[in-house]
Amino acid sequence: MSEEKSIERKDSVYEYSKEVQHIDNVRNINAKLANPLSGIPHDKLMANAAQFAEDHGLGHLKEEFKKGALVAQDPTAFESLPMLDDADRNVLRRELTHRWDQPWELYYLVILCSLAAAVQGMDESVINGANLFFAPQFGLDQKATDGSAGRNQWLLGLVNSAPYLCCGVVACWLTAPLNAYLGRRGTIFVTAFVSFASCIWQGVTNSWQHLFVARFVLGFGIGPKSATVPVYAAECAPPVIRGALVMMWQMWTAFGIMIGNVMDLAFYHVPDKPHIHGLNWRLMLGSAGVPALIIMSQVFFCPESPRWLMSKGRYDKAYESLLRLRHAPIQAARDLYYIHTLLETEKEITTGRNRFLELFTVPRNRRAALASTIVMFLQQFCGVNVIAYYSSNIFAEANFTEIQALLASWGFGMVNWLFAFPAVYTIDTFGRRNLLLTTFPLMAIFLLMTGFAFWIPEGKARLAVVALGIYLFGMAYSPGEGPVPFTYSAEAYPLYVRDIGMSLSTAVLCNFVVAITFPRLLGAFQPQGAFGWYAGWNIVGFFLILLFLPETKALSLEELDQVFSVPTRTHAAYQLKALPRNIKKYIFRMKVKDMPPLYEHEGAIGEKTYAPPGAGH
Repeated sequence: MSEEKSIERKDSVYEYSKEVQHIDNVRNINAKLANPLSGIPHDKLMANAAQFAEDHGLGHLKEEFKKGALVAQDPTAFESLPMLDDADRNVLRRELTHRWDQPWELYYLVILCSLAAAVQGMDESVINGANLFFAPQFGLDQKATDGSAGRNQWLLGLVNSAPYLCCGVVACWLTAPLNAYLGRRGTIFVTAFVSFASCIWQGVTNSWQHLFVARFVLGFGIGPKSATVPVYAAECAPPVIRGALVMMWQMWTAFGIMIGNVMDLAFYHVPDKPHIHGLNWRLMLGSAGVPALIIMSQVFFCPESPRWLMSKGRYDKAYESLLRLRHAPIQAARDLYYIHTLLETEKEITTGRNRFLELFTVPRNRRAALASTIVMFLQQFCGVNVIAYYSSNIFAEANFTEIQALLASWGFGMVNWLFAFPAVYTIDTFGRRNLLLTTFPLMAIFLLMTGFAFWIPEGKARLAVVALGIYLFGMAYSPGEGPVPFTYSAEAYPLYVRDIGMSLSTAVLCNFVVAITFPRLLGAFQPQGAFGWYAGWNIVGFFLILLFLPETKALSLEELDQVFSVPTRTHAAYQLKALPRNIKKYIFRMKVKDMPPLYEHEGAIGEKTYAPPGAGH
């Protein structure tokens, strides 16, 4: 909630609020991964850092690692460290006061990840306009009068959902082996190639069965890419702006959805050529492959993930990568040594068994898996992908013409993209949880508004309210449930199970279920019931977020181990107790006493408050 403060470490010990101690005997619960550098004498710490540099082929950088280790022990105490010179202090000072001042290579990496997200969005949305043309061409008329309408609705859903069936059953589970052998960059290259090839393949299909197979193969490009790109960005970004950079995945996915709608409009009037029937929808589907070629040509110019390199024992290359992603050697040395120390401590919680099993047998991992799966599930069942895949059909159901339906779909894509921009700031300030808790009730209201609009008699009033409801839904979705799920899932898991965890999170079959069922749901329940169904899931989502989703903003990936060490019952009980107070405070504007924070810690590399030398405290 909003009163939760930045989580700080306190020598492996949590001190919880007295108001929740009776629930689970939570006083002095041991969290395995508090900052292991806290309390180590400076002489010993510097000796350890020098030995680390020597052991990993970085002996010529002993002095840098000594300084880096001292800063990592207490990132806010650098002004008083005699080993640091003025240049070092200026770098660290500016890091705290100008968080967006980052090397251009970091932003280049983010741009590339954003382009990969745009490919993802185009893959999702070009089918939206193509539905209007290939369905009747391949005998899938949705309003057939011969009794086949129900069958055709299921088959249209099957064709649309084919990539996500592949993701859930096969493709996402390839993420871990692909990353293990090819690295983050190699995985992105391979999946971009698959996306390009399958998009072209879709454009030359001659039956719905053939199109289904081509789109199923497209899932091999979508699944591992969607699991890898957010992790790649999260592992390279500094903690204080990690949320904003990782959420670029969703922002530019929204941009890709909009561009997919643009392609639908651009090719709408393309006439057939001799021996080519349906050239317009074929060009729509093929267009999504073009940006994938750009990714393939650029990805290896970016630095590899330092954490992935460290997992392979290539510390020298990891340091070189960090040098490209940070302004100064002291930052690279600090981050490398701190990550290494925490990863070594992290090994203590592993059981040595199968990593997939450890997602559920290790409590810290299990809580991360639960939270990540919830947000990924809700991203599909909040209703947004119904609009992404079928908005043209929905607008047509409201008696828009085909071109009006495509224009209205483009408008949704534009709204979806533009309203993701505020989250660049709010995701690392307002926080992941608060964004979701604020927007889920709004999404439920706007979906009900859209569905109920179909009871308005046919005419301009119905068209206006349907479009307004869908656009307002996009405005609520884009800064909340849009950017949070992939950001949250990419940062929630510890490194040794991160690939497996992201595979689990992205393999949730909800996208497939939504895509395959909506045409039939629309036919059976009518628009009122279909939108009401997803509005109900948004209400459920509010309470799932409230009870089971810890805040993760502004902490290093390793520090989150302590957050997920808090028992689920403790977290849920605290949030239930805080809910009525927050309703009084933020809705009814009443003066209420704040609850004590659930987390307190010291000595971690997270969000810090910096005061220049001599400033008051």
